[in-house]
Amino acid sequence: MVVVARTGCRAAVFLWIFSSISCRARTSLPAQKCDEPLVSALPHSSFSSSSSMTSSYVPGYAKLNKRGGAGGWSPSDSDHYQWLQVDFGNRKQISAIATQGRYSSSDWVTQYRMLCSDTGRNWKPYHQDGNIWAFPGNTNSDSVVRHDLQHPVIARYVRIVPLDWNGEGQIGLRIEVYGCSYWADVINFDGHVVLPYRFRNKKMKTLKDVISLKFKTSESEGVIFHGEGQQGDYITLELKKAKLFLNLNLGSNQLGSIYGHTSVMTGSLLDDHHWHSIVIERHGRNINLTLDRHIQHFRTNGEFDYLDLDYEITFGGMPFSGKPSSNSRKNFKGCMESINYNGNNITDLARRKKLEPSNVGNLSFSCVEPHTVPVFFNATSYLEVPGRPSQDLFSLSFLFRTWNPNGLLVFSNFADGLGNVEIDINEGKVSVHINVTQVKKNQIDISSGSGLNDGQWHEVRFLAKENFAVLTIDGDEASAVRTNSPLQVKTGEKYLFGGFPLQMNDSDHSLFHHSFQGCMQFIHVDDQLVDLQAVEQGQLGSFANVSIDMCAIIDRCVPNHCEHDGKCTQTWDSFKCSCDGTGYSGTTCHNSIYELSCEAYKHLGKTSNYYWIDPDGSGALGPLKVYCNMTEDKVWTTVYHDLQMQTSVGGNSLEKVSVLQLNYSATMDQISAITSSAEYCEQFISYSCKMSRLLNTPEGNPYTWWVGKANEKHYYWGGSGPGIQKCACGIERNCTDPKYYCNCDADYKQWRKDTGMLSYKEHLPVSQVVVGDIDRPGSEAKISVGPVRCQGDRNYWNAASFITSSSYLHFSTFQGETSADISFYFKTSASDGVFLENLGNTDFIKLELKSATEVSFSFDVGNGPVEIIVRSPSQLNDDQWHRVRAERNVKQASLQVDQLPPEVRKAPTEGHTRLELYSQLYVGAAGGQQGFLGCIRSLRMNGVTLDLEERAKVTLGVKPGCSGHCTSYGMYCANGGKCVEKYNGYSCDCSKTAYDGPFCIKDVGAFFEEGMWLRYNFHSPGTSMKDLVSRTLLSSTDPEITATSHNLNKEELSFSFSTTKSPCVLLYISSYTQDFMAVLVKPSGNLQIRYSLGGTKEPYNIDVDHRNMANGQPHTVNITRDERDIVLQIDHYPPATYSLPAASDIQFNSPKALFLGKVIEIGKIDQDIYKYNTPGFTGCLSRVQFNQIAPLKAALRSTNTSSHVHIQGELVESNCGASPLTIPPMSAATDPWHLDSASADFPYNGQAIGDGVNRNSAIIGGVIAVVIFTILCTLVFLIRYMFRHKGTYHTNEAKGAESAESADAAIMNNDPNFTETIDESKKEWLI
Repeated sequence: MVVVARTGCRAAVFLWIFSSISCRARTSLPAQKCDEPLVSALPHSSFSSSSSMTSSYVPGYAKLNKRGGAGGWSPSDSDHYQWLQVDFGNRKQISAIATQGRYSSSDWVTQYRMLCSDTGRNWKPYHQDGNIWAFPGNTNSDSVVRHDLQHPVIARYVRIVPLDWNGEGQIGLRIEVYGCSYWADVINFDGHVVLPYRFRNKKMKTLKDVISLKFKTSESEGVIFHGEGQQGDYITLELKKAKLFLNLNLGSNQLGSIYGHTSVMTGSLLDDHHWHSIVIERHGRNINLTLDRHIQHFRTNGEFDYLDLDYEITFGGMPFSGKPSSNSRKNFKGCMESINYNGNNITDLARRKKLEPSNVGNLSFSCVEPHTVPVFFNATSYLEVPGRPSQDLFSLSFLFRTWNPNGLLVFSNFADGLGNVEIDINEGKVSVHINVTQVKKNQIDISSGSGLNDGQWHEVRFLAKENFAVLTIDGDEASAVRTNSPLQVKTGEKYLFGGFPLQMNDSDHSLFHHSFQGCMQFIHVDDQLVDLQAVEQGQLGSFANVSIDMCAIIDRCVPNHCEHDGKCTQTWDSFKCSCDGTGYSGTTCHNSIYELSCEAYKHLGKTSNYYWIDPDGSGALGPLKVYCNMTEDKVWTTVYHDLQMQTSVGGNSLEKVSVLQLNYSATMDQISAITSSAEYCEQFISYSCKMSRLLNTPEGNPYTWWVGKANEKHYYWGGSGPGIQKCACGIERNCTDPKYYCNCDADYKQWRKDTGMLSYKEHLPVSQVVVGDIDRPGSEAKISVGPVRCQGDRNYWNAASFITSSSYLHFSTFQGETSADISFYFKTSASDGVFLENLGNTDFIKLELKSATEVSFSFDVGNGPVEIIVRSPSQLNDDQWHRVRAERNVKQASLQVDQLPPEVRKAPTEGHTRLELYSQLYVGAAGGQQGFLGCIRSLRMNGVTLDLEERAKVTLGVKPGCSGHCTSYGMYCANGGKCVEKYNGYSCDCSKTAYDGPFCIKDVGAFFEEGMWLRYNFHSPGTSMKDLVSRTLLSSTDPEITATSHNLNKEELSFSFSTTKSPCVLLYISSYTQDFMAVLVKPSGNLQIRYSLGGTKEPYNIDVDHRNMANGQPHTVNITRDERDIVLQIDHYPPATYSLPAASDIQFNSPKALFLGKVIEIGKIDQDIYKYNTPGFTGCLSRVQFNQIAPLKAALRSTNTSSHVHIQGELVESNCGASPLTIPPMSAATDPWHLDSASADFPYNGQAIGDGVNRNSAIIGGVIAVVIFTILCTLVFLIRYMFRHKGTYHTNEAKGAESAESADAAIMNNDPNFTETIDESKKEWLI
């Protein structure tokens, strides 16, 4: 039986720049099959091992399906220090490995690692998915488990290291390795020699380049190849700090306007003396840089496409004829093979002596191996080596590399109990602690270096002798740290590196608990190099859990899993992303912290303002700042540019063409993302001209054009469309000269203008305007281009309704190998169903509603199924919109529903990380499972919105769109606004409220000057009492108030105001009888509500005596009457309840008109109201509403009741009477009625008036107001005294009184809508 286990994508098929890169199948075979058995034919001498149990268990019997000897290899001891090694005799390309246990036994390996080497030294563990890979082994002794490698390996030696084995047996192993022969020319560079490839024609001008090679080196610096031209072009590939840098310049100019230098970094830890493969593919400015199968795509700076090189390209270093500035660069020291430059095999040419190396240095054709022996430490390792005891000079040096900021490097006790020395890496610095027992000051501490946990090799040298110690890092003598503290030195017998043995007594060493994780080499103790191979063979010292002749360091930040320019930091076994300042969040900076569009902000209840949006979410485009204009029924997204309106061109210009460039606050790609998802876009454009023709219609070539998206020229103007070389006047046939299709084409000497909206959004935005006809004497033109404005978000409302449990939509395979995010909205009345699913061979990803309160996110990337469940405290099948957000990356997976806390599952530190899917993506039912019944909206996967609507149009069982948005979003329609369903969202109908704005929260108010008044007639002009049509106008939201009669048993009145003058009439409601209602401010500044409904001699008054309302601050008044019961609420104080007297009627009969600011009415007026009516209200009134009537809004907005309004004076809109929306509940300490809190800021016309800004002016104004008020009061008193007559009525004069026969006629002359009807059903009264 053969079990084939998956270890990842068998091969990555690379297609050229303009192709996609995908992992199409787990096994992707190259042209020649590389799958031959490499072990079965080898002799016993090709096998070796750490040990063997007996001669019947020697490694030569470890061949797959063979039964020789004891049926396989078993070591003498089953522990973690055993290994089995195979020598193929020469380098092979390895593609797979298979294992068995020892024949017919209980001995088998359940997990192992594979190490590779060219020399039998300097081993490299097999890596996969960014980890040192642990292969799953066998489950019995005879089954074969084969693993196809994710990427092929080139090696001569393979070593198998068992990690775990059958607990009831011991290590037993048979193996086979599959692959094919490999051969390549190798060149050794000694750090001095340079190999030039000279061009035949002395110059090389190329549009395309392909350069490939393999290299290995122990050096962290060195130029791999370089070429340059006299025009400033160059290409250089070099190592810096063990990272690979490609520097390229296709051309710059001396003025600096074209800067072509481009530098790209890739790779890390490339000084490990293992082979690394490089491929550079260039087509013009497009580059693919591939290092060890990791591909980077980028585009060079500048505007040139050709690379111009002179004479030669040199490998191994800079040419001797190079620039002086290049002399500081080190030449490459190490080996290269398979060097290919644009089809020329450089290594073959060099071997055949067709190329002449430089005279300096030595070029050889066999790779020289270094003599270093590294040692690898993990968290439980230690290495003990002997020293030269009882010496009075303590000398120690070594090289180390690590990612951890802390760890124990070396510890040693002095002889004769004189103390000890401990060397640590502490927060990235090397610290030495010398504990001295012979002096009072018993510890000497010195430290040096910084940031030494950067993964690079760093040298530590420490020397101590009597009363002297010195610490040197990286050979920098200038920064060496010395101490002359009292010190007596006598070296001990042993030195511990990396950690301590478990049996060592705690009193023998320090309390430093961090073991070292990393690599060391060139360890010198007491001026002697430690023979680590002797240590490995047990001939010297001791060790535990170390790997000798191997440095298994991994750079977890290369490739960088931190997206969107997140900063990656790492320790030995993990990495961390810092997303500060990126606009993204999450463990890998994958998720945008901003909403996708202005539409999304609106449905969070936001109002018009500037917002950051991220149109593609987690995609490559960054966030941008736009202005979101939230109108009642639309949301406009506006992106601005820097071109001033009415920019002049021509006049004194000597240029025939003027080019106006528009620089936007966003990139073209970002704007394209907005326009592509919008329902409609527009951009205003205007051309003002004087003897400057525009499109040269009807048959000429255009003089002026504009450039849009994708740098396309367009020859139509605002108000026209693509393919129509006309302006708006040409479309509408109203140009100044009918012979032309543009006003400016008539070529008049007077100023003319062609304006209009560009609304073909596929062409927007305007990036450039080219003006041509400006070089004639007298020619002038002015250009104006408005911002780009788009409304609607098709992605946000893109929805589909699934109407059967078997219905589904299918899309192409989801590509989310290492990072995947899925978000959508759903609403349903069903209790379960699959949202979406995508399958691979064993991998899958799935989101489903498991129950009415549970959403599940499950997946498998090869480590076994994982399921994350979010449980909601409330039902999710309530037919309201709920949002689901799922994410999976190499660090963790998470699931969030609505605003519930997300459920998070950490990813395993080792194992598979790539999600490999092959089937189509199914939204809805899949594989015979219970599908989803309901709606799914705004489905986005890795920033891409799936077009559910378009796919639903051609799919049975699924309908495009979804209704019922108000059930979820109706709550945002405030103050009685009504939610109105739309196909792609909803809007708030504010027509029956005193507010407007997208959510009915914007106050509609006005400023009243002295003497101004507003009357709202409760009936339409010209109607009689019998035909009164004010039922709906007078009705409140309470259905009981909508009576068939024209009398009111209930009313609701609310408004806000601010004033500094008293007394005054704020609001008065008259009737065709003697009934009235009034809200007054008394001379004391107190508020009074006055009802007169008949049945009593005097009106019923409610006095709010303890509060001064004329203090200039906004106040809100809410009055509700239900028959005899009245509820009054002032500001945020608790409501107060009052009752009409028992004798009072409870019906407000025949309401006639509502007055604001002043009462202008025929008939008998209450004496106090008459007294307060002069000179009238001065101040602000806002959000006035009587039942469903909003008189101020009817006056200031064009509504179906605007004809009911008459205004005396000029009404100026203002929100100065509106209370701030953010006032918290009042307390005694913050009571605004107290003078102490009078410094609060309140809005006036949209601006805040800060405390103390105009304090002096306020005091002076207050004094003047008091004086004027006193004079006016005196005049009123005198006039009343002189003209009072018993039995007469009183009114205020209106304009036209001089020519009218009576005061009645004066009022009617002034207001033609005025009519009077007397209700005969009430008690009679005299006029």
